[in-house]
Amino acid sequence: MDIQRIVAFVVFSFSLLLLWEAWQDYNRPKPAVEAAQAGDARTVEAGTSAAPGGDAATPSPGASLRAVEPSAEAQEALSGARVRVVTDVLVAEIDAHGGDLRELVLTGYRHNEDSSEPLRLFEQKAGRNYFAQMGFVGGDLPTHKTVFELVPGEHRLRDGEDTVSVALRADLPYAEVHRTYTFRRSSYLVDIDTRVVNRGQERIEAFPYYQFLRHGKAPEGESWMVYTFTGPAIYTEAGKFQKVSFEDIAKNKADHVREARDGWLAMVQHHFVAAWLMADANDTTPREFYTRSLGNDEYTAGVIQAGLTIAPGEEASARMRLYAGPQELSKIKTLAPGLDLVVDYGWLTVLAYPLFILLNWLHGLVHNWGVAIILLTVLIKLVFYPLSAASYKSMAKMRKLAPRLQSLKERYGDDRQKMHEAMMKIYQEEKINPLGGCLPILVQIPVFIALYWVLLGAVELRQAPFAGWITDLSQPDPYFVLPIVMAITSFIQVKLSPVSPDPVQQKVMMAMPILFSIMFIFFPAGLVLYWLVNNVLSILQQWRINTVIERAAKAAPNIKR
Repeated sequence: MDIQRIVAFVVFSFSLLLLWEAWQDYNRPKPAVEAAQAGDARTVEAGTSAAPGGDAATPSPGASLRAVEPSAEAQEALSGARVRVVTDVLVAEIDAHGGDLRELVLTGYRHNEDSSEPLRLFEQKAGRNYFAQMGFVGGDLPTHKTVFELVPGEHRLRDGEDTVSVALRADLPYAEVHRTYTFRRSSYLVDIDTRVVNRGQERIEAFPYYQFLRHGKAPEGESWMVYTFTGPAIYTEAGKFQKVSFEDIAKNKADHVREARDGWLAMVQHHFVAAWLMADANDTTPREFYTRSLGNDEYTAGVIQAGLTIAPGEEASARMRLYAGPQELSKIKTLAPGLDLVVDYGWLTVLAYPLFILLNWLHGLVHNWGVAIILLTVLIKLVFYPLSAASYKSMAKMRKLAPRLQSLKERYGDDRQKMHEAMMKIYQEEKINPLGGCLPILVQIPVFIALYWVLLGAVELRQAPFAGWITDLSQPDPYFVLPIVMAITSFIQVKLSPVSPDPVQQKVMMAMPILFSIMFIFFPAGLVLYWLVNNVLSILQQWRINTVIERAAKAAPNIKR
């Protein structure tokens, strides 16, 4: 096997990896619609309840809560009065029915590069429902189907204010329930405080739950060529970070931590995340995580807190924080242990994470993500310069032998055994190892793949301009300039590489730039920019080494020809 075969193998392996991930996402089977129960409702297990006579402050393992979950059509109709909240970074709508957070618009982000509409993280839309719900298990307290009292209208964060709050109230014969949403300036973190006043004659025992209802589709506008995870994720110290696919939930095969005394639950999608976080990061009270399929490609994922015990005439509060916004690493990693893991770096996180830290530091120096990508590519190239040099020297020597190898091809024709023996003899005479360039290339591949995931997963590149027509490094080049230039540089690399005596290999090497350019048309401009800069640097390095070796060959008096 010569160096061309190794290069072809590495390039095609990487290409097949990307295409396989895209194909899996594109052809992911959709869950079958579950049959509706009598009365157009379903019975869905959502969590735990206190066992009779048990400790009301601790969920009873194995016990189950049964809650009637309306069909998607019924849920669409069960909308009530709404309050609209406007801050400097988001617009939210809270519905009286259930006290749900039904709409959440991130005004600092566009839906996509070609849209002037802001990004909607939560929305109530046929076939694409996604919102935050909460309630109580047991105690006959409100659930996400209870109608609350609120004053419709708009709550706007005013100049000089740091917070804006919305209050909801539910009056029951034996209790008052007050829920307060608090939004903060320049923050995607929402504090939710639910206070229960026991007006009855008996003790109330109930467990607060918080959940997301979401459709099972990837975000609109995502390229089928770029696969990223969409679905629930759970983090605990015992189980660490666990992704739960919608497909596994639909098949009742979801394998994740159910009970813990720490951790959080999130709904993850490309560049954005919504997560239920304990109000106290050091809270070690028991909690239970659950995921359920509702049919019609809708799912719930949530967490149940330790129970409240409220004596007659007394009150108690349940507190939770909701983060719903971009996966900005510098911000989310301070909110809860492990929350930074929602940024998808693929299976090479151990390499990708330091690369992003370096990229972020470079951006702090130049204040342009495109320039930071170029500088990072240069630094990586410098680190691997000795390895690359060894590879290119081997290729340059092989290139010098191309005429002699071609003559062997003509001399022995289809007799591959004799041709191989003659080639090995030439390699020994010239002291060339035909595999000398393989190891340096293979060592660099994990770094290249890790950087691919860094540039794919960094929300910081979303809407980040580079120069000229490149106004969003997370989107494909709108005029295909970068992919075309990258294809040209790939052709130059092929020309600088040794020519294989095998005509099939020659055709493969010439076809790869075309295939790559087609594939990279669908890739984010930041990725193409990285690959283009890497190609240019490789060409310069390879050209220099080829020139040095060719000059040395001409100057040598006893070179064999």
